[in-house]
Amino acid sequence: MTETLHTPLDTAQLRHTLGDLVVASHRLARLAARVTGSTESPATWRTLSVLQSVGAMRLGELASQSRVSQPTMTKLVRNLVDSEWVKRIADVDDARAWQIAITPKGAAALQDWRDTLSAALVPMFADLRDDELAAMQATVEIIASRVDLSAATSAAVDGR
Repeated sequence: MTETLHTPLDTAQLRHTLGDLVVASHRLARLAARVTGSTESPATWRTLSVLQSVGAMRLGELASQSRVSQPTMTKLVRNLVDSEWVKRIADVDDARAWQIAITPKGAAALQDWRDTLSAALVPMFADLRDDELAAMQATVEIIASRVDLSAATSAAVDGR
């Protein structure tokens, strides 16, 4: 039986790499949005993504998860309800409160936006070698396996 030797994690290198990854992903998202000519607010897509990932929630929690103020979220939700991308549903724990949920139309709009963004980026990455594409796919899988929005956010906030 062979053992895999694990070297101690270089925390400084990990922090640097994670910082670079966050910056690169933000730059990539901004570039894709600019290339597509999208005029929709990034907060709209962030809000729909949160609702799709986490599920229905109250407005205050949604504002926090989407990183906007509660008054901004109120306006955003009003616009999203008007476009039928989200709906208000009664909160079973508090009859005076509402929860916000993504609708099938909102989920379709979010998927269309993601498809448009990725299609806009294909020309920039069309010359990737197979091993580079595999490395990108592995990176996405690693990140997806580590990032659960509600658990990761709680852990990050509590771990300060």
